[in-house]
Amino acid sequence: MFVRKRRKPVSEINVVPYIDVMLVLLVIFMATATAVTQGVKVDLPKADAKTIETDEDDMLIVSINAAGQYFLNIGDNPDDELTAADVATLVQAKLAQTPTIPVVVNGDGKVSYEKVVELMVVLQNAGAPSVGLMTDPNKA
Repeated sequence: MFVRKRRKPVSEINVVPYIDVMLVLLVIFMATATAVTQGVKVDLPKADAKTIETDEDDMLIVSINAAGQYFLNIGDNPDDELTAADVATLVQAKLAQTPTIPVVVNGDGKVSYEKVVELMVVLQNAGAPSVGLMTDPNKA
């Protein structure tokens, strides 16, 4: 007579299909991440944003007037006009000293959006991790 041995049931989970799905998702996310993150990183204020409770000496304020001229609240003469290269150099030096200092753009309401974006690109290239936008409170 021929006797069959009884096999024990296998209680393991086959994870190979799950690994395949995970790798496909990883490739998809890697491909789409580059398309999504184009442009300047900006932390835009919310409509119900509260005022930042800090002294002006504790933040780096880069101003742009209606004519597109740049000004910085640090240095010997904060009222002197600066070039984009000067702004980048001064911001980079200040961030090297104090890397956690907030960087804020104080733009005139009449300056073109393109000029503000150009300034934000200069600040991003200078090493600013994020750039905030200053606004006046809306008093109705």
